[in-house]
Amino acid sequence: MSLMAGRYVVLAGLVAAVVGAAAFWIITTPSVVPASALPAYTPSIDNGRTMFNAGGCASCHAMPGQPDRLKLGGGLAIPSPFGTFYAPNISPDAQDGIGRWSEADFVTAVLKGTSPRGEHYFPAFPYPSYQHASLSDVRDLFAFLKTLPPVAGKVRGHDVAFPFNIRRDLGGWKFLFLDGKPFAPDPAQSEAWNRGAYLVNGLGHCAECHSPRNLLGGIVAAQRFAGGPNPEGKGWVPNITQKGIGDWSEKTIAYFLETGETPDGDSVGGSMTRVIRNMAELSDADRMAMAVYLKSLPPVEGPPKPAQPATK
Repeated sequence: MSLMAGRYVVLAGLVAAVVGAAAFWIITTPSVVPASALPAYTPSIDNGRTMFNAGGCASCHAMPGQPDRLKLGGGLAIPSPFGTFYAPNISPDAQDGIGRWSEADFVTAVLKGTSPRGEHYFPAFPYPSYQHASLSDVRDLFAFLKTLPPVAGKVRGHDVAFPFNIRRDLGGWKFLFLDGKPFAPDPAQSEAWNRGAYLVNGLGHCAECHSPRNLLGGIVAAQRFAGGPNPEGKGWVPNITQKGIGDWSEKTIAYFLETGETPDGDSVGGSMTRVIRNMAELSDADRMAMAVYLKSLPPVEGPPKPAQPATK
């Protein structure tokens, strides 16, 4: 290779590196919702309470070991294949919670997965589903949270090892797995179906646990709702398509969401207990809407369950 040709190769390499770095920087830049994008609005506290229960906020953010699910001091450990996350304090405490957050800060966190400091949140915070919530519902949720008691106390940092602790890289993860689209009703479906689809796929974030994930931690789209390994590391999350609950009626599903009781007389355990505690606070109409939507899911084969060791 001539000296001139070598220089061209080096130059081309440098240009490619600069272009690649610029593309990475643009793709991984955290998205925000500016205050100017929030028009004047009178929030509904009652609807905010509904969104709080649908979103299961208390399941993760209520302080462990105490009975009041409205004391959102955080601290719950959330194991994952990438490390252990600790649910933060989202009470209105001005020092340790979100008491100093603006409405735009909160909307940005929920819909974009970006913190008030301009950093990506880890998707242990289920914003891949929350992104589909309506702006008005998120604003109502923020108004409701501000009515709850402030709780003092900082939560410890996440225990996530390199390279998964590099938050900037999460911008690439979002590029792959977030579409940024709000829920769009299907005009061919009933009002109840659309309400159920909105709750299940949005703030209800049912797919976050009831779907298998790929090596990058993204939901396997072709097996959405088909169950799989518990993301917290122990047990198996059931298939909630018609492959798994095909013999459940809409009334049975709605009753399960209210009580946690299955058709065979069994009851849920583990983290699902907290989920049912939230679902029980919803209206009968909302639980039935979720049931209507879940009953409509086509049967999908989930990943194979590991064989159980033989008992002696």
